[in-house]
Amino acid sequence: MLFNSLAFFVFFVVVYTLYLLLNHRWQNRLLILSSCFFYSFWNWKFLAVLFASVSVDFWCARGMSQTSDARRRKYLLILSIAVNLLILGFFKYFNFFVSDALAVLRAFHLVDPGLSLGLKLILPLGISFYTFEAISYVVDVYNRKIEPANNYWDYVLFVIYFPHLIAGPIMRAKSFLPQITTPRKVSWDGFYEGGFLFFWGIFEKVFVADNLAKIVNPVFAAGPYEGGDVLIALYAFAFQIFCDFDGYSNMARGLGKAMGFDITINFNLPYFAAQVSEFWHRWHISLSTWLRDYVYIPLGGSRQNFQRTLRNLFLTMLIGGFWHGASWTFVVWGGYHGLLLTIERIKQQMGWKIALPKVFKILIVFHLMVLGWLFFRSSSLLQAQSMFHALVFSFHVNGIFCFKFFSMALILLPLLLVQFLQYYRNDLMIIYRLHWVLKIFIYAVMAYLVLGWGIMKSEEFIYFQF
Repeated sequence: MLFNSLAFFVFFVVVYTLYLLLNHRWQNRLLILSSCFFYSFWNWKFLAVLFASVSVDFWCARGMSQTSDARRRKYLLILSIAVNLLILGFFKYFNFFVSDALAVLRAFHLVDPGLSLGLKLILPLGISFYTFEAISYVVDVYNRKIEPANNYWDYVLFVIYFPHLIAGPIMRAKSFLPQITTPRKVSWDGFYEGGFLFFWGIFEKVFVADNLAKIVNPVFAAGPYEGGDVLIALYAFAFQIFCDFDGYSNMARGLGKAMGFDITINFNLPYFAAQVSEFWHRWHISLSTWLRDYVYIPLGGSRQNFQRTLRNLFLTMLIGGFWHGASWTFVVWGGYHGLLLTIERIKQQMGWKIALPKVFKILIVFHLMVLGWLFFRSSSLLQAQSMFHALVFSFHVNGIFCFKFFSMALILLPLLLVQFLQYYRNDLMIIYRLHWVLKIFIYAVMAYLVLGWGIMKSEEFIYFQF
């Protein structure tokens, strides 16, 4: 059930109407039932996997809070993390490791060349996101940063609340559990603000991302490749994945606002970053902060010598890349970002400074990100290598290239106008705060573009596959 579908519209109208009529306790029960229905719309069988993970985490966290035995507390922590990672590893990485192991065995003629296990596992939707939420919860309880949930169903709702269940943001129990356990205030301001966020997310997804997909997909579908097509496809994909994911995050935040929840901001104008590290403070913020708090810092962070700090930084990004998917392309993408961050850290350590206007720094960082998206979007390292070769050695500017670039620019123009205004005013909600006449005009233009030029059969959100 996609947010940008008629089925979801009917679903939400029914749920929201009942939500407004109920008291706090029954609102929570309604949200649990509706979240289960929402998740079951794809595959109800995976609810068992979800509830198994939730149950283990809840009881392990409760156990940690009820004992002062340090060894027992550590065992419970390890049990909870191990169960979560085993479930994630089985569904997400089983095929990857088995296929690579078979490839090695075939190379040494240790198995029949035609041998195949014939097992293709379906990845449960949202498993990467709710697994990271669960791990952060039990680690924070273990470190006594938060108290565990007293009520099982409150913790269930924390994990499966439908707006953020499938593709995040990755919520922290410290900020979200109190919103579940205490009565929420539903206001007209929250409804209007949520409505704007949801509508802006629809615009990003339906008009920008899905139209850019028509430029990107044919280029990545098959070779041979031409450098101009590759460049335009990379530019288009950079904004497609941003608008696809930011669109989902804004829709999730908008739905939460309407119901009295405050869901964390996940993107903050990432392509205006003047440094690679700044990009990761602006892009997929809930993941980058999770990696910082639960991978980078436990590895030692920057508390050790400089060489180990660089190692920790690189390993964190490598893990972040592998989190995205069971493919060597994601590993290389993570390693690429790890390399960029280590180079930037070395430059800072050595005191090297390049006197460039900020706009040039932003353009340099943007193009470094665009190059990284080549690995992220490619289906294999061989495809990435072939496309990079075409980009470098067979690039031609002609009439077709100019037409495609102009078509892409037209799609991006309204987005970029809004983003420049947001950046200039340092306010992601600046459109919502404009004079009502100007605001209505902008809403009308967005509605026209979505209804008149949007994709009727919307593409599935990219991050559903992670």
